[in-house]
Amino acid sequence: MSRRIIALTALALVLLVIGLDITASPPNPYTAPSVFALGSGATPSGGFCGALPD
Repeated sequence: MSRRIIALTALALVLLVIGLDITASPPNPYTAPSVFALGSGATPSGGFCGALPD
């Protein structure tokens, strides 16, 4: 029974954190970066650990 209590508590904590995150800054699809930039013309930005130096 303690395994069930721990699992429910962890799930409740995750949902609480997600809820607090959404209420603190509601998602805006117009300013969010695209999830997949396949053929969209968007150039990649940010670092990539496997990239070789120029």
